[in-house]
Amino acid sequence: MQITPVIAIHMAAALAALAIGPLALWARRSRAQRPRLHRAAGYAWVTLMVMVAVSAVFISGDKGPRLAGFGLIHLLVPITLGFIALSFHFLVRGNVTAHRRIMQGTYIGSCLVAGAFTLLPNRLLGQWLWSQVGIL
Repeated sequence: MQITPVIAIHMAAALAALAIGPLALWARRSRAQRPRLHRAAGYAWVTLMVMVAVSAVFISGDKGPRLAGFGLIHLLVPITLGFIALSFHFLVRGNVTAHRRIMQGTYIGSCLVAGAFTLLPNRLLGQWLWSQVGIL
């Protein structure tokens, strides 16, 4: 598999979201809260995650079970978009605790856990990484 423009957009947005997410979470959790930084980083993170989710719809691999061209990893698309929408719903309702928990869980699940799966040896990014390290 080679890098297509969709894969490049997906990877760039995912890496940026991976980097910006902790900033958004930290800006509200630190001793000196920074609400403007939290809001700016949060909106940037949400925008990047929407880009990641939407671009994932147009990426199909050839490994694993498929249904209409979609694999199990594609289940993260509606889950991620749904959780982002739900977190804004809670925020508008004033339930900051639920907003925080959903955003933390979405970052962990969509960025860290899904990101770790991309490093498996049978995935494109994993093949590149492990071949550069000399393991594959």
